[in-house]
Amino acid sequence: MRSPQIVLLMCSVILIGACSGKETMENRPMPDPPIAKKVPKITEIHGLKLVDDYFWMRDEKLPRDPNANPEVTAYLKAENDYAEAFMEHTKGFQDSLYKEMLARIKETDENVPYKDGGYYYYSRTVQGQQYPIYCRRKGSIESAEEITLDMNEMAKGKKYFSVGHYDIADDENQLAFSTDTTGFRQYTLYIKDLATGKISDKIADRVTSFAWASDNKTIFYTQEDPLTKRPNKLFRHQIGGSAHDLIYEEKDELYTVHTDRTRSKSYIMAVSTSSTTSEVRYLPSAEPMSGFKLLLPRKKDHEYYVDHIAENFYIRTNDKGKNFRLVTAPVSDPSPSKWKEIVAHRKDVMLEGVDCFAGHYVLVERKNGVPQLGVSDLKSGVSHYIEQPEPVYVSHPMQNAEFTTTNLRFNYESFITPKSVYDYDVVTRQRTLRKQQPVLGGYQPEMYKSERMFATASDGVTVPISIVYKKDLKLDGSRPMLLEAYGSYGIPYDVDFDSTRLSLLDRGVIFAIAHIRGGGDLGKEWHDSGKMMVKKNTFTDFIACADHLVKEKYTSSDRLVITGGSAGGLLMGAVTNMRPDLFKAVVSYVPFVDVINTMLDETLPLTVGEFLEWGNPKEKPAFDYMLSYSPYDNIEKKDYPTILVRTSVNDSQVMYWEPAKYVAKLRTMKTDKNPLLFKVKLDPGGHGGASGRYDRLKDQAFDFAFILEQFKISD
Repeated sequence: MRSPQIVLLMCSVILIGACSGKETMENRPMPDPPIAKKVPKITEIHGLKLVDDYFWMRDEKLPRDPNANPEVTAYLKAENDYAEAFMEHTKGFQDSLYKEMLARIKETDENVPYKDGGYYYYSRTVQGQQYPIYCRRKGSIESAEEITLDMNEMAKGKKYFSVGHYDIADDENQLAFSTDTTGFRQYTLYIKDLATGKISDKIADRVTSFAWASDNKTIFYTQEDPLTKRPNKLFRHQIGGSAHDLIYEEKDELYTVHTDRTRSKSYIMAVSTSSTTSEVRYLPSAEPMSGFKLLLPRKKDHEYYVDHIAENFYIRTNDKGKNFRLVTAPVSDPSPSKWKEIVAHRKDVMLEGVDCFAGHYVLVERKNGVPQLGVSDLKSGVSHYIEQPEPVYVSHPMQNAEFTTTNLRFNYESFITPKSVYDYDVVTRQRTLRKQQPVLGGYQPEMYKSERMFATASDGVTVPISIVYKKDLKLDGSRPMLLEAYGSYGIPYDVDFDSTRLSLLDRGVIFAIAHIRGGGDLGKEWHDSGKMMVKKNTFTDFIACADHLVKEKYTSSDRLVITGGSAGGLLMGAVTNMRPDLFKAVVSYVPFVDVINTMLDETLPLTVGEFLEWGNPKEKPAFDYMLSYSPYDNIEKKDYPTILVRTSVNDSQVMYWEPAKYVAKLRTMKTDKNPLLFKVKLDPGGHGGASGRYDRLKDQAFDFAFILEQFKISD
């Protein structure tokens, strides 16, 4: 690797004063950080002139062509080299952390097989290989193994590789799958003949979902717009043919379209959704050349989703309340006049999903922020909930491909209990642990403790906080803490298990999640009270949680590091602007920080559909409100905490230039001498970073070394 000084010298055309060395903390010789040039771009809107000095960093070609803009690439490389130089003294610690975290992982491992038709399907990993291998066994788990996809073989020569979706045809001889080799989340559809091993030429580009009809030759797929990445077209294609028939095009830019097949295999569904409204079309999978029927026309703010058992559709609908109810409707006439309620709306329970089987259905719910699974027998009408051993956990149905079965497979885990796979007999109510993810190295769960506490927000609302730590906690404010949150799109933040987190807990760090408004932890109203014109509740909730943890002496402001990604990166930027004194350091992943400029540009991925989450800045009230919290627009001349920002140049969800501009502006505005590091994955990588498991672990070792250094922990 070239030294930072050489890179910065080469980049002097765009960097100012970036080549002189100076003594910094711990007397380590360091280059000055890269300072980007300013080229003012003025946007006039609502009587204001917005000046963007770093618009020049934006280049839509760069994610696809690393040579598209040498000037921008040089700046990003200079940032990488500066970050590497700053963290050079932790290389040994990073290596130790990597080896420590890797040592907890069973590198050669196998998932629990699940039955689908005449085969048992599973994936496995092999020590030293980055990716899973997809396999199956015919008739019995003791039969000979057949490899359906070896991602390691397919990934050879590629710096990024991901399988998006994987679907076997009814004849069990054809596999439809999609792959992405850039991290930009644009998947290409292929068909593999499992008898011969031959993989077809590409069926279609930019495929977001697909489903087989029951004739084993017709496949339905959705395709996204090449510019906005909005899935807007549904096609029908017969394998071996050249025709790709456009069945449906979603014209409304607020909506996307998705296709799937019911577990009963009787129907192909085409679902158009915005973030507040949905509309379902259906077609018998045995009649793929027939037309889709509309179940119920869209109506503003009405969401409904459909599954199938026998003569009835099962419809999850929010027509009587935000948290949804469950109704049935005859397939012969599913109009609302024929709807029959079987689960009423409940203000304190969010009905997140319904899984339908031949003899029962499973409710996927959330009450008081905790998931719960409810089973209802169709013959007897008796319902019950699956009991779980801990008060706070995460559980959800897993691969349940079989329609006619009394077995339910579900996942269970908590802060302390590793990922566990259970089979549950819905008739006898017996549960069988099929596998608990091994944590090598002598993990002892009794050495750790988790709690749930509550902070009071600025408007009096009670906000849950989940924490985990190694036992023998003394509440004197001396313990370091990592506080994490998301708080957008109605997505709950679950208390999962992560063996890598032990590298923090074992060094005395408390880990906490703030379940703030804007997420879905406490139902739909929790989401609604943290979006649009009340989005700031998300930020003030987080600050209230941090203040509470400091007040209760779990930690102190000089021992508190915060982290979040994507919309959680927006959170990081907003709260850092609002209360920079409250945090020792911030780790921000692929942060959505340039809210106004992004939401004004309807050509960018996700923009239009997200007007219903953030607002449309072309409307002045929404513009004024968004401008008041947009992190990029609210950077001020003041002291900021130590900050690490990460992104990928191929990220399609938050384009790389948002965090790049944010860092560049922050460098010129902040008045402190605290480090500001920016790590950019220039090799193919996406919204979630690298695709290979070892590569991801190395990135995590870097981040953990950065976090632990803030607590003066170096071994």
